[in-house]
Amino acid sequence: MTVDLTLLLTAATMVGVGTYMLLERSLTRVLIGLVMLSNGINLGFLVASGPAGDPPLLSRYDAATISDPLPQAFVLTAIVITLGTVSFILAMAYRSWQLTGADDVQDDVEDASIRRLAAADEASEGFDLGESRSPDDEDDEIPEELGRERETR
Repeated sequence: MTVDLTLLLTAATMVGVGTYMLLERSLTRVLIGLVMLSNGINLGFLVASGPAGDPPLLSRYDAATISDPLPQAFVLTAIVITLGTVSFILAMAYRSWQLTGADDVQDDVEDASIRRLAAADEASEGFDLGESRSPDDEDDEIPEELGRERETR
């Protein structure tokens, strides 16, 4: 089996550039990176499937010369999945542009505080080790002994 080196290098370059673009903060660049990454992977599937052969019709062609239709089915499936993902990211970028005037992803305030608390090895205010009941447990019956213990705390 011979591999076309040009197609292989093109696929590797597209995957590399797509991965780099995915790491950007702009949703437009993330969108372009996703498209380049998926096209590079699709091209890699086609390169890995081998040289082109006869159509996969057993009644007309010899079984040894027909091409494998499975990689082509994988690529078609990947194209459909990419289309759905691209439309979702495009809707997020448009909504972000409507709300903020930019499509840059900002740091989450809660995420920054969690990172700060984790670095200091502290628990957040919402995390209480002594209480294991959830808010929907208020309707549950509490035995009298436990009720007295809770009132004394």
